[in-house]
Amino acid sequence: MRAVLFLLLLHIAISCPAQQTGPTPAPVITEAPTGFDGRSNGLVEDATHQDDLAKFDEFETVKDGLGPLYNAQSCRECHQNPQSGGGSQITELRVGHAAADGSFQNPSIPIGDGAEVVSGRSLVNDRAVCPSKDYPNGEIQERAPQTETIRTQRLSLSLLGDGFVEAVADQTLVDLALRQCILTAGKICGQAVSVPIVEAPGATRIGRFGWKDQHGSLLSFSGDAYLNEMGITTRLFPTEVTNLCNTVPSPNDPPDGDGLDDVDRFARFIRATTAPAPDAILSATAQAQRGAVVFSQIGCSVCHVSALVTAPAGSTINGGTFTIPPALGSKRFHPYGDFLMHDIGTGDGVLVLVQEHFGRAAPQLMAQGVGPTLTRSVQNKIRTAPLWGVRFRSRLMHDGASYTFPDAILRHGGEASTAAQRFFLLPPADQDAVLAFLRSL
Repeated sequence: MRAVLFLLLLHIAISCPAQQTGPTPAPVITEAPTGFDGRSNGLVEDATHQDDLAKFDEFETVKDGLGPLYNAQSCRECHQNPQSGGGSQITELRVGHAAADGSFQNPSIPIGDGAEVVSGRSLVNDRAVCPSKDYPNGEIQERAPQTETIRTQRLSLSLLGDGFVEAVADQTLVDLALRQCILTAGKICGQAVSVPIVEAPGATRIGRFGWKDQHGSLLSFSGDAYLNEMGITTRLFPTEVTNLCNTVPSPNDPPDGDGLDDVDRFARFIRATTAPAPDAILSATAQAQRGAVVFSQIGCSVCHVSALVTAPAGSTINGGTFTIPPALGSKRFHPYGDFLMHDIGTGDGVLVLVQEHFGRAAPQLMAQGVGPTLTRSVQNKIRTAPLWGVRFRSRLMHDGASYTFPDAILRHGGEASTAAQRFFLLPPADQDAVLAFLRSL
């Protein structure tokens, strides 16, 4: 009997080996793909990526729902250098005024000779679809009222590589902000802002997209831009800014046969872009490599962080609406930015307006007491500008008002004042090395 029992246990042991115990092995971290060949980073097949690119480049017309107020007729119009998805020299106008207590107040902009007043947004659109054949007397151009004394331009951002940015875990950004504060004894403390996810009502995430970190999801970001920059409504942003001169039922962009609408394809296109690559020749020079070392030594890398790592594949983000795929999971990328909010003395005083930026989520947020603005704590802060691809910029800083790297460095005050001072105290050879490094990115 014992022999039979022994043979039975031996058979079980061979057939069902004991499970391994201990911690799960850490995922293998690999470098994110870079380049400007227009190919997918592996998220989707190249053919699908090209189809999504065509949607991103598509020229919208009034019959598609363009306007009535808008800034551009395609995504590419503002994101095109050196290829679709990149940045551009295009800026948008934002205005408002300060209340007696110093808080930001959004403007009230009359249009149509006073027939309607646009409120709940800081953006002033540069274009309108009428007067037209259907509305010969329908002039609705927005103009900033004289009362709006807070005025700023914001430069169009590059979207290349932002799929990797989206895949960074919230905790990574929170920990980074804490490390900055500890490392600099409180002189530099990035702010991680929690923002709503429009496609997941009630969910929030650390913001990382837009100059005010107003979005943590590329789908939310795409829906916001489609409405506010092009005037096209979707399931996420179903309400027009104005119904004057409006002839197309909302949402202007319903899902197609495969269940996707344009913002789904925009988000997928951005997620599949490769990260901006440095200049292979210049970055290999001794001068640029010396510049990278000096850049770090004087403290620039505290905010312009050279490398971040995405969350592992299979992680769910954006309120459970998106699962990080292998193409984006456990990837190291080099943005030279921290995607946090900082006060460097260039803040424009404009806040994130709930009604403008959060579409269908706005009524719920207002009911929860969030109020018309997201948080006053970022009023005079701006997101660190990622430096990857900065060599394609002829205009620098969030407002595009700096035209050379030394000009931009000189404007760094507040939290960045010490690093800026250290740059100008460098020997000329080291200053030139830092500038060569920046030109290589």
